[in-house]
Amino acid sequence: MLTKSKAYSGFSVDDLQKAKAFYQEILGLKVVDNPMGLIELHLEGRNKILVYPKSDHVPATFTVLNFPVKNIDEAVDELISKGVSFEQYGGNIQTDKKGISRHNGGPSIAWFKDPAGNIFSVIEE
Repeated sequence: MLTKSKAYSGFSVDDLQKAKAFYQEILGLKVVDNPMGLIELHLEGRNKILVYPKSDHVPATFTVLNFPVKNIDEAVDELISKGVSFEQYGGNIQTDKKGISRHNGGPSIAWFKDPAGNIFSVIEE
């Protein structure tokens, strides 16, 4: 029944206008206002992602959105130049000074947060 459904995802934020500005101005995403009082992120080759305001929002403790990139160092450097801070991890996941985890045999990945504290990543293809 659902195998042909054009599923889409969504997540909450505490300040819709602040999130919208971050997604458009910092990340360069196409953001569309939705008449239901939320915004839609329109990503290349994907269905839309709904972002909705929630007064009792609690940031996700997991990655809600991954952005595949060809060159992770270039992507991280560009986002840092726009004021994005990357998460630093130790333990099982080690990140370098830039915040990039360089896996042996796996993709390199770096995590950052949106203004609402949700976790996003850039991941090298």
